[in-house]
Amino acid sequence: MRLTIVMAAAAACFGAAAMAEPVGITPDTMSVTVETGAGPVEISRIQDNANEVTGIWAQTSRPCPNFCIQPMTPAEGVTTIGELELMEMLQAPDAVVLDSRVQPDFEGGAIPGAKHMAYTEAADRLGELGCEPDFEGFICEGDAVPRVALYCNGPWCGQSPTAARRMIEAGFPAEKLYYYRGGIQVWRMLGLTVVVPE
Repeated sequence: MRLTIVMAAAAACFGAAAMAEPVGITPDTMSVTVETGAGPVEISRIQDNANEVTGIWAQTSRPCPNFCIQPMTPAEGVTTIGELELMEMLQAPDAVVLDSRVQPDFEGGAIPGAKHMAYTEAADRLGELGCEPDFEGFICEGDAVPRVALYCNGPWCGQSPTAARRMIEAGFPAEKLYYYRGGIQVWRMLGLTVVVPE
């Protein structure tokens, strides 16, 4: 009986200690600040060690089609990236992060600093990314054309891969495209900041 009480007390102490552990992005980085249309936003991880993903973002088995697992690379020449690279791009003056989901998904919560450009519109809006209209699409050359990262709902979402392929067909250089395959689902799973666009 006494051993049980001692073990329970130890478990309670260790549980309390675990709840107090800070949750960083990396060992040296607790947060990053990105500029948004509404002003600076700090990206950090949720500090509650017991936090869990709930709701639609916890759902693992959406029917395929449409929700089929996407390849690591949506098109030849596109670079697949993770969260740290995406955060670097959110802070870089020569980069743009595009949320390529449909409007209702974007309005439900987005990565801070991302601009909305639905996958159905991306190939027609390359002028907003420094490209010049041409008879057969766009000419996307020079320093005015930024690096562009695309994301959508998660590794099972085909919206950003479709946007990437359509953008390349319209003239955007594949080597300037980056694919955050984890999307908003993995971003949320890691407890990173999500904003509701105004």
